[in-house]
Amino acid sequence: MSSLYNRLFSKGNLGASLTKNRFIVAPMTRVSADENGVANETMEKYYERFAKGGFGVIITEGIYTDKQYSQGYLNQPGIVDKEQTEAWRKIVKTVHNHGSLMIAQLMHAGGQSQGNAYQDTTKAPSAVAPKGDQLGFYGGSGSFPVPGEMTIEDIEAVKKSFVESALNAKEAGFEGVEIHGANGYLLDQFLTDYLNHREDEYGGSLEYRLRLLTEVIHEVRSAVGDNFVVGIRISQGKVADQSYKWPEGQAAAETIFTSLGKTELDYIHTTDGDGSEPSFGEGSMTLAEAATSFSQLPVIANGQLRDPSKAEVLLQKEQAEFISLGTSALANPDLPNKVEKGLDFEEFEFEKILLPQAYVKKHELEMNILE
Repeated sequence: MSSLYNRLFSKGNLGASLTKNRFIVAPMTRVSADENGVANETMEKYYERFAKGGFGVIITEGIYTDKQYSQGYLNQPGIVDKEQTEAWRKIVKTVHNHGSLMIAQLMHAGGQSQGNAYQDTTKAPSAVAPKGDQLGFYGGSGSFPVPGEMTIEDIEAVKKSFVESALNAKEAGFEGVEIHGANGYLLDQFLTDYLNHREDEYGGSLEYRLRLLTEVIHEVRSAVGDNFVVGIRISQGKVADQSYKWPEGQAAAETIFTSLGKTELDYIHTTDGDGSEPSFGEGSMTLAEAATSFSQLPVIANGQLRDPSKAEVLLQKEQAEFISLGTSALANPDLPNKVEKGLDFEEFEFEKILLPQAYVKKHELEMNILE
């Protein structure tokens, strides 16, 4: 069956790293680390299943970057001290044993935090609460509190935390890091008009609201060197405001992706409701296509792309170079192997697959990973 999907099963380049195929596990929020943010054996088995199942690259859940305001969920893993870093080293080695690459997603939750072992308050670009309610299955409840507005010193601390966490990820053996600039977390809050009311060099025009993203990219790259993958994830919608669209539409995409294309990034990872559908109105580009066109960088596309025929078309049209899968990977950790063998997929069922935890209930799916 792999002959039907030549692009999906071809090797690819993410920066200096060569991938065995174009299938990537998307980052998905987990709450299975120890209370002190240390990754554990449950998580090791969770990630190993994707590697055994044939995915070329695995991007981790969002990993917090400091012991201040970055943590978004209780039992979220961190990578900010020696113990946390060493715990990830073991997981990365296990994934490598099955021929897959691993990228650490670095995340600062900002005002969208709903559980932090280190702080009882939140900080964000401006004193504006995120829209919507906290997610109950991730341990939250009610509306988000109004965060404190970040000072310039706070912003400098955030940049430093991304750099130090990226260096820790390199030390742990990851092939690279993905900077989380999507889904309503801190860097996306700076990008978002209704969450960023600043009047300094980090607020106002879209170009100024992009400043922190590009500065983080530059400082991370300067620290880790050229042979370590550095990517970023971008979306319009947010965890608590899924329907949000950039007010300027495709013009905003041109500004954002052109700016990112001038940085030292190795890739952009876009996520949308349906990664194959126009993202800015009828007849417009997909988000991945816009990222590809305006940045001229390799793009990972995400959003309801489980169907290999649908994903293959996206790659053949050169709208993206890689495909990432979320819930369909949870339901089918062996999805690339199933595609190769022409086997049917399991449907994602919340009752069977515990979304926030890094494990699956004991049922037939867990016992039949194809190798």
